Amino acid sequence: MEVIMKVGPKGQVVIPHEFRDALNIHPGSRLLFKLKDHKLEIEKTPVDAVAVFRETAKGMGKLKFEPHEAYEDELEERIN
Repeated sequence: MEVIMKVGPKGQVVIPHEFRDALNIHPGSRLLFKLKDHKLEIEKTPVDAVAVFRETAKGMGKLKFEPHEAYEDELEERIN
């Protein structure tokens, strides 16, 4: 598969749709750029599970749960 793309004024290049689909690249995907023997290699980085969990945990502090009345009753019964 080969496609010629034009570099924009800010040095940006659009990754062709066929390549994005083939590599499952979506907005927010992280890519690794390597220069080897005057050739640019681009590869999708592996998913960093720790980073995903860290980002998920950050959002957990924003969640608010109202205790259910039955839960409150159960706690009170256990304490007494």
